[in-house]
Amino acid sequence: MKDKSFVEKEPTSEVKRSKIVVGLDIGTTKIACFVGRKNEHNKIEIVALGKSESLGVMRGVVSNIERTVQSITSAVELTQASVEGDLKIKNVNVGIAGQHISSMQHRGMYTRRNAKGEITQGDIDAFVDDMYQLVMNPGEEIVTVIPQEYIVDNQPEIKDPIGMAGVRLEANFHIITGHVSNVSNIKRCVDRAGLNVKEIILEPIASAEAVLSEEEKEAGIVLVDIGGGTTDVAIFQDGLIRHTAVIPFGGNVITDDIKEGCRIMQRHAETLKVRFGSALASESKENEVVCIPGLRGREPKEITLKNLASIIQARMEEIIELVNFEIKNSGYSKKLIGGIVVTGGGAQLKHLTQLFEYMTGMDTRIGYPTEHLANTNDLDKLASPMYSTGIGLVLKGFEAAEKSGVDLLPKQEEAPKTTAQKAITHSNPRRSEGFFLKIRQSVGDFFDDKD
Repeated sequence: MKDKSFVEKEPTSEVKRSKIVVGLDIGTTKIACFVGRKNEHNKIEIVALGKSESLGVMRGVVSNIERTVQSITSAVELTQASVEGDLKIKNVNVGIAGQHISSMQHRGMYTRRNAKGEITQGDIDAFVDDMYQLVMNPGEEIVTVIPQEYIVDNQPEIKDPIGMAGVRLEANFHIITGHVSNVSNIKRCVDRAGLNVKEIILEPIASAEAVLSEEEKEAGIVLVDIGGGTTDVAIFQDGLIRHTAVIPFGGNVITDDIKEGCRIMQRHAETLKVRFGSALASESKENEVVCIPGLRGREPKEITLKNLASIIQARMEEIIELVNFEIKNSGYSKKLIGGIVVTGGGAQLKHLTQLFEYMTGMDTRIGYPTEHLANTNDLDKLASPMYSTGIGLVLKGFEAAEKSGVDLLPKQEEAPKTTAQKAITHSNPRRSEGFFLKIRQSVGDFFDDKD
């Protein structure tokens, strides 16, 4: 059997004197911790990655607190051990998914107090904060508020109003909500692992940050992130997110189908899917056979790859039909010039793009999460679609830091800290009474300093 944990090492002394961002991907099959920093060329590098088996999460929702905490702790410890120097991970950006996630469109209005001055980032932040006060259905909590087009004093279709003169701000918002208990359980697991939640980010939005270009978002594109427990969909058009959805089927359902259809063990079904899986039965030959070890005292079991592909194709067609429904439901099906980008662990199936193109009629490619990273020696090790969400969480962390004006470039010289400086702590205010922490904080609160 394979080890349940995994570490990528990239020792570097510069980690000790540069600010870092940490992404924690709490998935159904794995929990992965990514540490990113900006190099001297203002490019983002992933300097450490630790991965452990996810033992307490089902379909993106925490089902066992203790086992999830153990998996998070294991992933973080492996990450810290993979870097030279004293790296202490404390603040993390966490991904969230699950069938309980839903989205809605809302038009909001905000009147500025200082009518004479220009619109500032503070006005935009206050406007967004107001949207977090919306009354939701019982048991629901606002996860993320994403502004779309603004209207300034009745002037429409403004993407960035900062610097303009105006009194009344209006905007269309894409609001993502989730069940309070599920969001609370994720936060509780992170807290009990000794970490602080900096921001909770919807996983398809994080994945989109890692695999999509700005040109694709402008043209109109669909991101499909096929994870272990869920398939996440995000639709962009005119550079803005227009629709999000979470489909409660993923790679684990395919594994279960193989287990039942071939009458084999779960671990053998997973191995078959990963090594020989294809999304098109027509691409497999009848005479291609793989042998599975039999139970004690029994003969090995022979399985044809065509039969294996038929099982996989049947489930993938169901998932693609649900994706196609979300595309049509969004109202943007005729405006998506960029087609579809498939990422996540499930995107590693052979011939998957051909099946997507056949069923949707849209151009499809596989999304790799290294497009926006600096060229490093270990870049190929990160070029797997399964790492899209984790790397995207790091990129979203840097994006939030840039909006708040934090300088993340490594310093050439840094004076050693005194004992008093090391003891300084910063408050960590919450957004209203929810679980989501403000991003406009000082450097010490947003990132961990290392000795």
